[in-house]
Amino acid sequence: MEEINIVKIVIKKRSWRLNNKMNMNKNMTNKYIIGMAFLLFAGFANAQDKLTLTVEDALQTGLKNSKTLHSSLMKVKSSEAKVKETNTSQLPTLSFTGSYTRLSSVDPFALNTPFGSFNISSAILNNYGMKLSVSQPIFTGFKIENGIKMAELSAGATQEDYNKDKSELSYNIKNAYWSLFKAKQMKTVLDETVEQIKAHLTDAQNLMQQGMLTNNDVLKIEVQLSDALFKQSDAKNAVRLAAIGLNNTIGIPLNTETEIKSTIEFKGKELADLDDLVNKANEKRAELKAASLRIKTSEANIGAVKSAWYPQIFLTGDYNYNRPNSRIYPNRDQFDGTWDVTLGLSFNIWNWGATGRQAEQAEAQLSQTIDAMGSIKDGITLEVTQNYLNFQQTKEKISISELAVKQADENLRITSEKFKGGLALSSEVVDADAALLQAKINHTNSMVEYELAKASLSKAIGE
Repeated sequence: MEEINIVKIVIKKRSWRLNNKMNMNKNMTNKYIIGMAFLLFAGFANAQDKLTLTVEDALQTGLKNSKTLHSSLMKVKSSEAKVKETNTSQLPTLSFTGSYTRLSSVDPFALNTPFGSFNISSAILNNYGMKLSVSQPIFTGFKIENGIKMAELSAGATQEDYNKDKSELSYNIKNAYWSLFKAKQMKTVLDETVEQIKAHLTDAQNLMQQGMLTNNDVLKIEVQLSDALFKQSDAKNAVRLAAIGLNNTIGIPLNTETEIKSTIEFKGKELADLDDLVNKANEKRAELKAASLRIKTSEANIGAVKSAWYPQIFLTGDYNYNRPNSRIYPNRDQFDGTWDVTLGLSFNIWNWGATGRQAEQAEAQLSQTIDAMGSIKDGITLEVTQNYLNFQQTKEKISISELAVKQADENLRITSEKFKGGLALSSEVVDADAALLQAKINHTNSMVEYELAKASLSKAIGE
């Protein structure tokens, strides 16, 4: 018996250990699965935080996500609904009213005669009324027609305002996109410069060990390297700030890692004559189109105000279904239907000149609108002229900066070879490095300025 009990105990212990081991393996498996899922999710999240964009992609994303542009679009929708609402003013209107009235008790209307008293009309205490009315304006002194015209013109102006907002947003997106491109190019230039200076520093240290340079010569290059590292740090931060600016402009999370895919291609295309560009802008700019529509709206408003000098004619019809019906005598406690049609005319004979003063206000508003359009036109002419000259200048600067980079690169190569041979001072290498860095920065600036000037000119002429 004791041996059997011992065997049972051993079996139980082994079974407990086996179960324990299985549970541990199960827990480890669960932890492994959870860990892998977390890593996959983290990888997916990181992948989601990276976005590669062309300038066209940035434009589509920004136009889609812009709350300002959406608000402008809703103004367009509202003005279109206003047009539909105004159009209904020339159509007949149909209305229904219903009522119930409880009257206090009174003696019936009776006629006393020598032959006795006769009730002519009994008192009906519960009164029910239903009325269906139709009204149709016949002539309103052209007020309705001018009102509809004003609504349509105002809707057109609102649409042009939306086009203007869209054009400005497109330019802002391009500006932010190429600003990030510029920041990344500047960082690349500084990264290359730092590596070049480090290579020069290594050469200088080797020459110092050979007794061909002094410690002060090496120190000059080290100072130059520190300055380049300082600028490199600024360039890294400039990339981050430019990326945040682009993300904010196109309406995506600010922490998204945005990569630039488009590059700048300098084609040096010839522009049309300045006068032709100004004329094109006057035809296509949304601001001028909106101003022109608002002038026509003001003209229609004058006509609407002067409509008060004309008679107003309306045709109305009513169908009454009442209990009792007051048109039927004697009154009876039942529903009876009757109808009526009215042709009404009203004419404001004298209102102390209020209509004339309102017309003067409308005419003054028209003059203000015309002046505003003139100011807009002058501003557009100035904007096109400035952007035209800037664009021409950027083309010249690109050609100059390209040549400067080639010259500075060749100067650095020659100076570096002389320095290695002990024929040039370290200060000359430092100057050559600085000249190449500045030449590359100038070239990058001129390329970005060219792209932005092209975008500014396109916006100025309404493209």
